[in-house]
Amino acid sequence: MNRKSNISKIFSDLEYGQITHLGLFESGNNYTFLVRLENRSGDQYMGIYKPFSGEAPLSDFPWGTLYKREVASYLVSKGLGWEFVPPTVIKDGPYGIGSLQLYIEHNPRENYFTLKGTHNIEFQQMCLFDFITNNADRKGGHCLKGFDGKIWGIDHGLTFNVREKLRTVIWEFSGEPISIPLQNDLKKLYAEVTTDSTLGKSLNNLISIEELKSFVQRLEEILSSPTFPILDLTGRRSWPYPLL
Repeated sequence: MNRKSNISKIFSDLEYGQITHLGLFESGNNYTFLVRLENRSGDQYMGIYKPFSGEAPLSDFPWGTLYKREVASYLVSKGLGWEFVPPTVIKDGPYGIGSLQLYIEHNPRENYFTLKGTHNIEFQQMCLFDFITNNADRKGGHCLKGFDGKIWGIDHGLTFNVREKLRTVIWEFSGEPISIPLQNDLKKLYAEVTTDSTLGKSLNNLISIEELKSFVQRLEEILSSPTFPILDLTGRRSWPYPLL
């Protein structure tokens, strides 16, 4: 089975597999559960389940939308061809509707700060992704190295805000030119989200019209001036808290 068909199978299993609650992660403001997924053939996966009912109200994000932003982030990562966000779907689980993401087996001692300098292409992709999705929470611990050797990014509930919210630990590329291959990926994504495409329709069902317009405007901004986001040292908060 090739990688594309394997991802399609996992995606289907996440959507239709039987879900069993295993435990609650104690860190974080929102309820996040480790679950087991089993398909009809008996194949099992571990997943991360974030129910709508477990979201804490926030002053700067509409309540009850974080799980949709997780799915929207996965679709954008997939649309770019980078696919560093694990397969994520909307799922009706033990505590109601929410997001369900494939759990990535990884070394918990590895994070952005231990991986920095050795995976530049992957972190350049993540940096650009965070800018166009307006990610307000790219902590170092949200960057994983899977046992498969791939760099993954998780926790994308605080994305797609209309107001400028970028908070990230990935600033080492600040002001550098974006490579042509990465520009081409961004152009391909722009073409998809500005036409009557499957991706555009899906995003329209996950985030508001205003948020989608802001997303497109950020794509236009970075394509018109293809440099990595510049760190703001004028006092605006550009770093997440805590960093890890």
